[in-house]
Parts: sequence; C-alpha cells; structure tokens
Amino acid sequence: MKIGIAINDTWSFFNEIYNLIKSSHQTTLFSPQKSNFPLFNTRINRKYYRSQLNRFLSSNDVVFFEWAGEYLAHATALPKQCGIVARLHRYELYQWAEHINWEKVDRLILVSQAKEGEALTSFQELNGKTLVISEGIDLQKFPFSPQPFRKQLGILCHLTPRKRVYELMIAFSEYNLAKDGYILHIGGGEHPKFKDYYQSIKALISNLDLENSIKMHGHVTNSLEWFANIDIFISNSYSEGLQISPMEAMASGCYCLSHAWPGSNELLPADNLFLTNAQLNTKIRSFAALSETEQLDQKKKLRTIVENKFDIQIVGEKILREIESVGNKFV
Repeated sequence: MKIGIAINDTWSFFNEIYNLIKSSHQTTLFSPQKSNFPLFNTRINRKYYRSQLNRFLSSNDVVFFEWAGEYLAHATALPKQCGIVARLHRYELYQWAEHINWEKVDRLILVSQAKEGEALTSFQELNGKTLVISEGIDLQKFPFSPQPFRKQLGILCHLTPRKRVYELMIAFSEYNLAKDGYILHIGGGEHPKFKDYYQSIKALISNLDLENSIKMHGHVTNSLEWFANIDIFISNSYSEGLQISPMEAMASGCYCLSHAWPGSNELLPADNLFLTNAQLNTKIRSFAALSETEQLDQKKKLRTIVENKFDIQIVGEKILREIESVGNKFV
C-alpha cells in the first residue's frame, strides 16, 4: 500500500507513529518546493504548490494528514483521488475546520471524546467518520522513578495565555505555599507570538517577591531529568486536546493535578481534577499529608493509567489500522 504523509506543524507527537508506518508500507512525505520565477512569484508558487499536492494525492492509495490544518484544507479543495485520513489535535478545530471539505475526508481521528463531541456538533457531515485515539508517549523514555516528597511543584508547557501559568503563580502566592516551603518550577521558554506574556510572568515573580520560590527554567531539553525534581505536576490550561506533558510526568513518577478543562477526565481520575484555586490548594496539601507509602500508591496508579491508555506503540498501531482500512478501499 502506498501511504502519503502530510504534516505542516510540529512532529512532536508523530515521530514514533511515522516510523511505524514507514516500516510496513511504501511511504512518501509531502515536501512542496517553491519555484524560482522572479516575476509573478506568489501566483506561480501557488499554482506550482497545488500541482505538487495534486500529484502527491494521485500517487498514493491513502494520505494521512497529521494535523487537520492547512494541508488538509488545500487537499480537500482538489478533486478526490485517494483515501484521506486526518488527525485533529485541538487548535485546528478553531482555526481550520471550517475551511475543510469534510465530505472528502474518509476518517477523522480525534485525540479526546471532548474534541470529538465539539467536532460533531459543529460539522454534521462528520457523522460516522470520526473515532477517538488518544495521544501517546514512549514509555521507554520515561521510566517510573518516584522520589520522596520535597514540596516541589511544576508546570511544563509553552508559555502562552491558554496555559494559565500567570494565574497559577497568583494562586501559589494567595494560598501561602511559598511560606510553607513549596517551590514552583516553570518549564518553558518565551513564545515568539506571546512575548508580552513571558515578560508579564517574569514581572509578576518580582512583584510578588517570590524570586526564591518560583523558578523559571526556560526551554527544557531533558524533560525526564526535569520531572525527577518535581513532586506534583500541575496542568492549569483552559483548553487542551489531550496534553502530553502530564502523561510524561505521570509515567516518570510525579503526582499530577489538572484544571478541569474539557477532556481532562479522559486523562486523570476525578480526584486529580480541580476547578478553583481553592480546590487546587486543598489537593496539594491533601497529597502532602499522605504517608510516603500512600503517596507512592497514588503515583503507581497514575503510571498504570499511562501504561494502559497512552502507550505510543499501541496508539500508533491503532492509527495505522485506520489508515490501512481506508487505503484498502483505494488500492
């Protein structure tokens, strides 16, 4: 089977899946080239791009679009020539979905039931075409290594307003966690589109006089090493697809709490979710009050969840089966 792969966003969630597909099928990656015509460059490049995309679609039995975004919108504007399978993570639903001709998509994979529900509510033509396959992580890269409790809290993410790091810092201050010996670690560097947010976070640390209790680590290149210094990992977003960093933290041996963004209940048990800052504070202190054995039991339960639901090998195999199922109709 000839399988085409089109991806125009980060490869962060796809490397293992791509290697699995490539190991069992003839695989081609869509890599459009630009022309070098000096005159009418934009118009010619647009036509050249459409021509390349059209040839790419016609030369494969099925094309998998990692991210239901720009490439998928362009592909579904062309005559249908092959099977089309796409995976929608989160942002595409709000920025690209209305530009996609869903009639030409054979299967849409979503990473959570919450996002599937949103998609089906907005686009009735997707009825019967969707299924949920969660995100996944490589468990071999994140061995279970729980540490004794040291009052170390952490959040690891892109520093954008959606992640609500600023609000987490205010909660940390309001509930006197610093005075009780807690440290809040922030992993993530300045985002090019939200430089003001990064600067605001830095200013807030100073304004709260918490330089010794809130630590900014910048871009984290070795997340396993970073997790080893965290006792409780916190996700404070208001919207996610199905966030990867909590999975990695849980696998590594961190306890994990999350704001109850839609779909968070597919990631964590209800006892690990909070809506208000007061609930977050209570859950932090409740976990701290447990015995070391009880804390370890809680961490083991979270590791088991990751093993059962978010193993990238199992996730990849499920995605490959869907691609093959659609591709078989076009061979």
